[in-house]
Amino acid sequence: MLNYILRRIGVSIMILFGSSFLVYNLAAYASDPLAELRLSTDDGARQQIIALTRDLQLDVPPPIRYFLWLKGVLGLFVGNLNLGMTREASSVQEELAYAIPVTIRLVLVATITALLLGLALGIISALRQYSRFDYGMTFLAFLLYSLPIFWVAVLLKEFMAIQFNNFLSEPNIPIKWMFIFSIFTGIFWSSLFGGERKRFWSVFAGAFATNFVILWAIDLTNWYLNPGLGPILIAFLSIGIAFGVTAISTGLSNSTAKKAALTMAGLAVVWYYPAQWIFNNFGSYLTILIMISLIVLTGIGLSRVFSKIDHGPIARTAIITGLMSGILILVDRIMQSWAEYSATDAVNGRPVPTYGQRKDQLVTTDFWINNLDIIMHLILPTLALILISLAGWIRYSRGALLEVLNQDYIRTARAKGLNERVVITRHAFRNMMLPLSSLFVGEFVGLVGGAVITERVFGWQGMGTLGIKAINSYDLNLLMGVNLLLSILVISGNLIADLVYSALDPRIRLGK
Repeated sequence: MLNYILRRIGVSIMILFGSSFLVYNLAAYASDPLAELRLSTDDGARQQIIALTRDLQLDVPPPIRYFLWLKGVLGLFVGNLNLGMTREASSVQEELAYAIPVTIRLVLVATITALLLGLALGIISALRQYSRFDYGMTFLAFLLYSLPIFWVAVLLKEFMAIQFNNFLSEPNIPIKWMFIFSIFTGIFWSSLFGGERKRFWSVFAGAFATNFVILWAIDLTNWYLNPGLGPILIAFLSIGIAFGVTAISTGLSNSTAKKAALTMAGLAVVWYYPAQWIFNNFGSYLTILIMISLIVLTGIGLSRVFSKIDHGPIARTAIITGLMSGILILVDRIMQSWAEYSATDAVNGRPVPTYGQRKDQLVTTDFWINNLDIIMHLILPTLALILISLAGWIRYSRGALLEVLNQDYIRTARAKGLNERVVITRHAFRNMMLPLSSLFVGEFVGLVGGAVITERVFGWQGMGTLGIKAINSYDLNLLMGVNLLLSILVISGNLIADLVYSALDPRIRLGK
């Protein structure tokens, strides 16, 4: 394995060298950053030409200039990385250092969310092949796949930002919309859990009534003006999470895992008010990290308390339950800052933004308000990327699982008497992830450099915008900086995909 990785790294270095050499020279010969200045009649144009020629070393032939640029790149190994200066006399490293976190924040959330939702919906669709739910997911996937992302982004800005902000000025949900939302909710859940006609309509009626009551209570209490979950709702949700995680992780028949998960859910409710006090007085990322560590240690401890053997599945079930319950408490604390955030001068009662990655006018030291501002700016562009990516993940995961379920070893597992949960989670899921692992890496790397339209529509200054800026301004150093970073990501992503293949399937031995 080590020899394989070293060989891949060596080949990757050669690929980086060759591709960067070609891109540099093609871009250098195809563009002329001095063209507009040569045509200018301005008295200072001559001085600008001299200054740019000196700063960008335009008097040096491109092949030789490439090696001067490469010398600055290789300075990384001696602690003196130099990617050159942009046409605006700023450092390329500084431009990249500003753009990379912006794009990673956008792409990471969108890719992981789309992957999780796509896997869940695709797996359910495959397990309920040719059912109402399967047909509905197929229609939804093809519909989303056919929509251009710029059109989706514009619709989101109009209806989820502008119209919703207008709604908050006079909040009132008409009865008509309560019925419409409840009907769609009933159709979704009845398609998911329904079977025969009687069960279908029973689930539809229950989902319809529940959704209608929730919307009526939200409208009656004006919950959207001062939202929150509260300990009672968190208690119900945590118990539901405990049963759901146990069912997927070990099965509800495992009473030990169920007790550990329910105990973790109970501890989450008990810790609600102490956690709120800690968040109010010591709000920071370090505090959140410490609490996550405590949840993990508590889950491990519960596995030791409830079982003398086979601690892994019990610890896994308890930890996942604790983390998901903890997320509810964290979300509740962030929601408590909603009213204060909306009332600030920078927001002025319109909390859903349509442009930028944060409000520069919002000046506050409050940890929760600052993070709520980041989250609100993240919602629309992330949702746009999720909707487009979700279609592919639904189809990929559905097709991958159906292919695996037709294999002989799945039939053998069922013939041995294993229940369906074990067959799916332990035998089918791991093998269906083989083709999806490489797709995930490619999707993530592609979005890092390809979320150009989303960034332009929502005014985010990320890698896509930076690349377009470099091309439009004939900024060779900036273009090479973006190209170098994306090339490294692509090569590293392919290597990671191969290693993930080996981890998922022990039959694959890399380097043999």
